[in-house]
Amino acid sequence: MKVLPFFTLDDFDLKNKTVFLRVDINSPVDPKMNTILDDSRFKAHLETINELRNSKLVILAHQSRPGKKDFTSLKIHSEHLSELIKRKVKFVPGLYEDHVLEEIDNAKTGDVLMLENTRVYSEEVVLADEKMDVLKQTHIIRNLSRHMDFFVNDAFAAAHRPNVTLIGFSEILPNIAGRLMEREITGVERFYSLNKEPKIGVFGGSKADDSLRIIKRMLSEGKLSKILIGGLVGHLFLMAKGVSIGKPNEDVLNRELKNLDQLVSQAADIISKYDDSVEVPVDFTGSDNGRPVYFKLENFRQDIPAVDIGIDTIVSFASTIRKASAIILNGPMGVFELKDFSTGTREVFGAIADSSAYKIAGGGHTNAALDMMGFSHRIDHLSTGGGALISYLAGEEMPAIESLINSKKKFSES
Repeated sequence: MKVLPFFTLDDFDLKNKTVFLRVDINSPVDPKMNTILDDSRFKAHLETINELRNSKLVILAHQSRPGKKDFTSLKIHSEHLSELIKRKVKFVPGLYEDHVLEEIDNAKTGDVLMLENTRVYSEEVVLADEKMDVLKQTHIIRNLSRHMDFFVNDAFAAAHRPNVTLIGFSEILPNIAGRLMEREITGVERFYSLNKEPKIGVFGGSKADDSLRIIKRMLSEGKLSKILIGGLVGHLFLMAKGVSIGKPNEDVLNRELKNLDQLVSQAADIISKYDDSVEVPVDFTGSDNGRPVYFKLENFRQDIPAVDIGIDTIVSFASTIRKASAIILNGPMGVFELKDFSTGTREVFGAIADSSAYKIAGGGHTNAALDMMGFSHRIDHLSTGGGALISYLAGEEMPAIESLINSKKKFSES
């Protein structure tokens, strides 16, 4: 069995211990009804929570950020989690105050407490990016650390953030990766460790800046041998190739992307260096007032938006997918929510699901499309990460993961 660079739940006996668990259940909330609209992030943590049923469990989490409409107390989160685990999750309105610490001390093995939204407290937000010596002196760390035996971090979706409750306990007591965190890290690392080629990336959707970060890094380091591009990301690369995509498509790009000219320049740089590795659409389905219209790249319609890839592109992409040994998927091929313009996404995602390659998928729209089309269970690793997955794949700093690694180094040696 491979030795991991961080502690996992297998490394300690947590029975009858006081365990603080950091999760990311930051979810869409209806601000008027004050209800959770999507509980997929809750469900992603259930394995870890259930495995800690013989501990005194104290849950830390955040919801949105100050100033946003969905910035709210975690009381509704505690109630929703209670329904999912079929056990009472007691909401404690506070984070490190005396009454909170008293509640923790009075709780018994098997009890589950959820403390207040960590971002209600300025230390959590303002002191992000500070050095560890500063974090260890915060009220959050000094007060809470005295009342815990272990700290479990399962918040992969926030692993690219350096907030106090994500990294501040790592030098004080053993920090352990929860099952979701462990699965997310090992899922990506398995992709990197596979020696068989070709490894391909399939990118679409509207978050072109995210896609460019991954594409540039993974092509430059030889971690992808080919990329297939659809959606608005595809339009961006077409512009970088000098294709006139028409005012309707340019208007969409300008609306979705703040720095379009800069992104086109970045895409052009990628094409100049890795042209043989970049495959863009060669035909499209456009929307003429909602009516599907087919056209090819050489006769690109200037008057209507292109909202899906065409059949020739689908066939070409599927052929490349069939030869792949590993695939990263991030973003749909078009406006998959509308039946007449869902064919490209359905066919490409279906080809990926059918592939015998090792498959990673991530991103809100990607996961929603896979779920809607019934392909989710055929993806090897379906990431909950969003921005965290993007940062990880792009080789950027992952403070929460680094803190787990550093904590193992410190407490393995002590």
